[in-house]
Amino acid sequence: MIEAILVEGFVYGILALGIFISFRILDFPDLTAEGSFPLGAATAAALIAAGASPLVAMLGGFVAGGLAGAATGGIYAALKVPSLLAGIVVMTGMWSVNLRVMGGKANMPLIARNPVMDAAYGVLPAAGEWSAALFFGIVAAAVIGGLALFFSTEAGIAMGALGDNEAVVVASGTNPRSLRTAGVALSGALCGLSGGLAASYQGFADVNFGSGVVAAGLASVMVGEFLFRSNRIGIQLIRVVIGSIGFRTIMFLGRRYGYVIGMGPNDLRMVTALLVVGAVAAGRLRTTGSARRGLAAAIHASVRRGGGR
Repeated sequence: MIEAILVEGFVYGILALGIFISFRILDFPDLTAEGSFPLGAATAAALIAAGASPLVAMLGGFVAGGLAGAATGGIYAALKVPSLLAGIVVMTGMWSVNLRVMGGKANMPLIARNPVMDAAYGVLPAAGEWSAALFFGIVAAAVIGGLALFFSTEAGIAMGALGDNEAVVVASGTNPRSLRTAGVALSGALCGLSGGLAASYQGFADVNFGSGVVAAGLASVMVGEFLFRSNRIGIQLIRVVIGSIGFRTIMFLGRRYGYVIGMGPNDLRMVTALLVVGAVAAGRLRTTGSARRGLAAAIHASVRRGGGR
């Protein structure tokens, strides 16, 4: 049970990192993930079926997702289309692309050959099911490490500043349109990589894989933000994955014990929606409480200084 939650948390945590980059770092509301995630799954599955190695298959999913993100960024930058509409356009078009990638099939099984899971269970065979959790944990840690290094570079710092203050980026001589497109492409690439890993873990790729992944990714991001705060990018990336594990834990408990309150599998989407709303509300209450405490402390200090005179 716990090992399965960890595996799902790590796999979909990479998706949540992509959502985090677009929604939090770039301040770019985007639905491309619902197209790039299944595109990554379809591309990886097609490459595996063609005999490609696990590394090549996952790299293919990463690149395919990145191209979907770049398409959204390009439409937004070149045609001045709002970000949400640009994402919807690409997401809609990806449906047909995914079917073509999988040879016209809505579903592609990986039962006969699944080298990614073979590699996962081969990391530490004596650990059994925990071997897969260790493998995907290493993959998630590598992604976090790579992103942390990137955001410490000049380009990464500029991308981080883009969502907060575009004028600063322009003043530094960087083209904000190109930088934003690159950021959306990176977001899509992470979603595509997550899709490839999810297809391998679940044993199949499906054209409907992307349904609801944006809401799930946002819920993971917000659960992580609710658990602890930090201004350091490395900690923020780690908490996204921790939030993904927390979200998957809640979903598992809902599937396992939801019958107690009359909840079925069809109600899990509602749980996801409520989690997002609840996390936003809790964050607002926490911010308001902190502001009030800060104001009270300032007033108290001012009164004490006045009394001292």
